[in-house]
Parts: sequence; C-alpha cells; structure tokens
Amino acid sequence: MPSHPDLQGAIGSVAASLAAVRARITRAAEQSGRSPDAVRLVLATKTVPPERILEAVEAGQVHLAENRVQEGRAKAVALADRPIRWSMIGHLQTNKVKDALRFVDEVQSLDRLTLAKTLDGYLQRLGRPLDVLVQVNTSGEATKYGLPPHDVLPFLRELRAFASLRIRGFMTLGRFTPDVDEVRRCFRLLRTVRDAAREAMPCGEALQELSMGMSGDFEAAIAEGATIVRVGQAVFGRRPLPDSYFWPTTGTPHR
Repeated sequence: MPSHPDLQGAIGSVAASLAAVRARITRAAEQSGRSPDAVRLVLATKTVPPERILEAVEAGQVHLAENRVQEGRAKAVALADRPIRWSMIGHLQTNKVKDALRFVDEVQSLDRLTLAKTLDGYLQRLGRPLDVLVQVNTSGEATKYGLPPHDVLPFLRELRAFASLRIRGFMTLGRFTPDVDEVRRCFRLLRTVRDAAREAMPCGEALQELSMGMSGDFEAAIAEGATIVRVGQAVFGRRPLPDSYFWPTTGTPHR
C-alpha cells in the first residue's frame, strides 16, 4: 500500500494533522468533481490512547473506528461524555458481538451469515437497528477477510432475513503494495460491486457507501468514488505495531 511522507509529521499536533487530512480530502474530492461533503472521514484509533483521541474529538471529529472490541469498548467508556459515533472496522467474532453492541453504531466488516444472524439476534432483543457495510475481498488474497465479489449478491439476498441490519454499502482493503494502479483496481472493483448491487437489489438505492482508503491511499480511493475513508496514522502518527497485526496478510484468517 502506498506510503505518504506526511505520516512522520503526524506525531505532533493531532489537531493540525487532522486539519491537513481534511484539506487533502477536500482537494481530492474537488479534483474528482465531487463535493468534499460526500466523503466521511473516520479516524482509525487502534493503539491510540484516549487522551490523544480526545484531541481529535475536541477538534471536531465525530466518527471514530476500532479494530478490536475490547480496546474499542474501553475507549468508548473513557470518552462516554463526548458526541462520538463508533464504527467496527476489524474482523468481528460472533462471541464478541454482545460487547461490541455496547458501543458501536456501525459495523463495516460484515462478511458471513453467522455474524449477521448473531448481530440480528442481539439487536432484536435490544430493539434497535444497526447500520452495516458488507466487507468485500477485492484483492483476491486468500488471507484477507471479506466476500469474493461474485458472492456479494447472493449474500445480500440472504441478509433480507435480518430485519435489524440496515445494509448501507460496502467496505474493502486495497492490496498492500506500492503499486498505486493495483490499489486503485481494488477500489474500482468495489465500486463496480456496489453499482451492480444497487441495480439488482430491491431498495438498492440504500447501498450508497463505499468505505475504502486509509492513510497511504485515501486520495486514490476518493478518486475512485469512496464515500468513507479510514485514516489513522496520518493523524495520530505511526503505530508501534505494523498493519499486518490488524489486517492479516499471512496465514489463515480466523473466522
């Protein structure tokens, strides 16, 4: 995945780095003939302590995202008095669903029916709906989570059985490579999947979201139609653990 030289500078003022990222989003959107308001910035807060997250919140950031339920819930408790909307962007195990629903407003990593059934069961008892995105594996890497593109339409048809789930669109991870064209191919494929689903599914107009692009490639994602970008290191600085710790690229993903 392409890197960006601004990452090193992000370890200073969170507010300044956040403003710089917002400016880059604006430029990328305008260069693509789109309104900057059409792109939602979600800050990935994995490994970031609550006091540093608070700097972003005080600078006006509302949308935050976590990869791991335990870490996310602890931060949500610490920041409970703030107007935050939390998303789950990491692989969600069914035995973590109950705890996840204590703080998340959105799940961007729905990729299997067992998870959909578990989410819906808890949501029915809670009496509330949940916005979800279907995760699609656009890179073709067997070690990544997400549905193959050809399985998306059958999966969406099965999801109609789960009334508590509001399907809003799709999420993907671009291939981890410095080849920008290869990364953009992943993003274009997700847009193609979304457009096909909107035509094929009843109420397909609700399938608007494309969550794609992170710190190293969010401008390319915006050029390809991203409506949500998930940025962490460009705002908070480099993490002590590599991306592979959170997004496995070797071995077999644990389902």
